Amino acid sequence: MKQFIYLDNAATTRVRPEVVDAMLPYFTEIYGNASAVYDFGQKAKQALDESRDIIGGSLHTKGQNIYFTAGGSEADNWALKATAEAYRDKGRHIITTKIEHHAVLHTCEYLEKNGFEVTYLDVDAEGCVNPDDVEAAIRPDTILISVMFANNEIGTIEPIQQIGEIAHKYNVIFHTDAVQAYGQIPIDVEQMHIDLLSASGHKLNGPKGIGFLYIREGLKLRSLIHGGAQERKRRAGTENIPGIVGLAKAATIAMDTMEQRMEQETSLRDYLIDRIEQEIPFAKLNGHRTKRLPNNVNFCFRFIEGESMLIMLDMVGICGSSGSACTSGSLDPSHVLLAIGLPHEIAHGSLRLTLGEDTTKEQIDYVVDELSRIVAKLRSMSPLYEDYAKKHLS
Repeated sequence: MKQFIYLDNAATTRVRPEVVDAMLPYFTEIYGNASAVYDFGQKAKQALDESRDIIGGSLHTKGQNIYFTAGGSEADNWALKATAEAYRDKGRHIITTKIEHHAVLHTCEYLEKNGFEVTYLDVDAEGCVNPDDVEAAIRPDTILISVMFANNEIGTIEPIQQIGEIAHKYNVIFHTDAVQAYGQIPIDVEQMHIDLLSASGHKLNGPKGIGFLYIREGLKLRSLIHGGAQERKRRAGTENIPGIVGLAKAATIAMDTMEQRMEQETSLRDYLIDRIEQEIPFAKLNGHRTKRLPNNVNFCFRFIEGESMLIMLDMVGICGSSGSACTSGSLDPSHVLLAIGLPHEIAHGSLRLTLGEDTTKEQIDYVVDELSRIVAKLRSMSPLYEDYAKKHLS
């Protein structure tokens, strides 16, 4: 029986058994509508309120500042579109980066078609945006800065607190897409001057189809979805109580185990990086070497086509990806890898491996052994590799 090693936790994660157990009663026992006035519905509302407080506490803010959504993409859309609508009389200029998730980039494209101007900031070769560039891009009509907390492909953690301080200094609203960072590394929205933050449950061993948007108290933001008066009249639709309870349970576990997980995953991450760099020639690490998510490893392998590598890894029971799960199936190289300066032919040979709490050193060893074999086999079919290797390995 071949091994099964799941190293695509940036795409989605296994729902913890404790999370499933917490959710189950709200499907079959406490299934009332949280908007109902009778006691049965109010039991669901109590779970909703308690979950909101748990999520708020995990970000060092009040529960009343948390608004539940169907996931990170909705939260990103809501943050950008609602801010643009609410503050368009003040200005129509938005600042973001070239490496954002498509939930932000495509929303910015939509806003550009509707009269807004967007500045897309460059990043350096490690994927870091320079806070000085953010400050230099601010204009009198700038209403929003949106910079992701950590990149979903290369794992680089951005200087969020510095950017938040700059936004606060110029009275510009600051949004961060924290879908990859929430539950993985500490976040304090008050200390970091974050006005809006997006997150999603299925990235931290919670259920799919649930996320939230943190909205700083006092911020004028309208609904994205209209209808009923749920979420204090800011997000219509009957609340997904099982999903919300599951998200809160997953967040509780994530916060309780964060320090130990960060230490364990960082150690395994660095071990994986070291073995690849030592044993596979012409492998380039993408992203910042230390300022990166504890579980993220991203490499490009010269003279390799990423899709072939993924298929061969799958044949030996290893699940990885070549970038964002949201762009799988695209023949174009990653916009993130192009933004950090990689040429198309190298960016096509990318591999992202994202660890989980169950990943072991023995699994890492198996992965590197198989990856080394697969890369060598694929390169043996390349008419360019042999000459290149002779020049650079001699």
